Amino acid sequence: MKWKISHIVHIIFIALLISSCKEGAPRPNIVLILVDDMGWSDLGCYGSEIATPNIDGLATNGIRFFNSYNTSKCFPSRAALLTGLYAQECGFGIDFKNPIVNAVTLGQVLQTAGYKTYWSGKHHGLQNPYYLGFDRYYGLRGGASNHFNPGDQRKNEPKPAQKRTRTWCIDSLVISPYTPPKDFYSTDYFTNYALGYIEEAASTGNPFFLYLSYTAPHDPLMAWPEDIKKYQGVYDSGYQVIRKRRFQRQKELGLIDSNFRLSEFSARDWEKLSVTEQKDEAKKMEVYAAMIDRMDQNVGRLIEKLQIEGQLENTLILFMSDNGASDIVVTLENDNDSSEIGSIDRWVSLGASWANVSNTPFRYFKNYSYEGGIRTPLVAHWPLCIQNSINTDAVVHFIDIMPTLVELSGATYPEEWDGERIIPMRGESFVRTFQNLPQKRRNPLFFEWEDGQAVRFEDWKLVREGKESDWELFRINLDPTETTNVSSEFPGVKEQLLNEFMAWRKSVNK
Repeated sequence: MKWKISHIVHIIFIALLISSCKEGAPRPNIVLILVDDMGWSDLGCYGSEIATPNIDGLATNGIRFFNSYNTSKCFPSRAALLTGLYAQECGFGIDFKNPIVNAVTLGQVLQTAGYKTYWSGKHHGLQNPYYLGFDRYYGLRGGASNHFNPGDQRKNEPKPAQKRTRTWCIDSLVISPYTPPKDFYSTDYFTNYALGYIEEAASTGNPFFLYLSYTAPHDPLMAWPEDIKKYQGVYDSGYQVIRKRRFQRQKELGLIDSNFRLSEFSARDWEKLSVTEQKDEAKKMEVYAAMIDRMDQNVGRLIEKLQIEGQLENTLILFMSDNGASDIVVTLENDNDSSEIGSIDRWVSLGASWANVSNTPFRYFKNYSYEGGIRTPLVAHWPLCIQNSINTDAVVHFIDIMPTLVELSGATYPEEWDGERIIPMRGESFVRTFQNLPQKRRNPLFFEWEDGQAVRFEDWKLVREGKESDWELFRINLDPTETTNVSSEFPGVKEQLLNEFMAWRKSVNK
């Protein structure tokens, strides 16, 4: 075997990384936490007024990423995260009704390296994750569901608001509908199983990989009353006031500098709403905040469990969101409009105005290829190796998770699986960021979902919404909120990026 200089440099770097962590340090455990439809500014460490002390603590003692990306939509993001490929390459570019193709999963690859693999939470596909390389699985196989009861009406309770019957899996068992006990709340139960998996893994002596995939704060907006109560009155001042406060807080945190421009405000005028409308709108955000608060409480439970099992120091925790906050409003024919917002029998969505606040300071929402749709908060925490609080401008994407974890675990990414050739990883490892070293991206990043298309490379981003619309060019390093289209000033850059995008699009739509 002939070794390239790059291979030798890579081996030396990994050796230095491990030795700088601790002499003879074992391979890390890995906990990947993904939340659903949460905006870039919804965590305290990204500017929010929502109480997220546990996640903020991970950021304070870890890395907070500024330029981290998803695909703007749930199931393509989850497919890219799981496989290290663009969703268009593994069967998830249009819908989730196909099996994963041309790919292996994180679970399958890490199992080959001796990891115990666990998954608790949402999948958003038709396959049972138990057969996708995971030793244990508990969770929702489909998309959004009622957070208090995804199944049939329970005795002495209202009928749960449902879009459709959802399928649940517990290891090899497939249940549809899944009617859980009365103390069920999705975030709590996903964590309950995750804690059991950590305990199980600790008893084996193997390193483990845990994928904890919450459905919060995706609609329906539902939360425990005690959590909602914490936010009573917090949002009575309305959309724009909260947005400006978040923007100011982001400056104070050092996320953005004083020259940063806030994107155009695309929300209703709070003062023109009726008193009833204001009350309902404030209540929506109270419930949404309570859902994130509860999620953070459960992250705290996870951290505590890792400490109890003696696993926290050498566990890499990654936290992120599958797309930006959503402006989509779901209306059900059988919804109980007379019930309190946040209750089991009422399906309520956040709506565009609060979603615009959640995505502060960026433009637009979930499903868009503008930054409000594709930016995700990303926090990395690994006490053994990340020694300082770090803010990084490294540009990373969900497709980068696979090569990063392959590198850290010592796994070998296969050329084929089950006798079939698979596509090589598309992402780029970002382990250099764990030592606060520069991370320069070698290849462009591409985005396409429904009407949105974009390509980002180095200091530039080309984007459009609508296949017949004009492309807009932004100097994204200087103008991350996409306020100034510079297409006419840099036609050569626009042409180059457009050619890159079209070549990529042709390659993934063979």
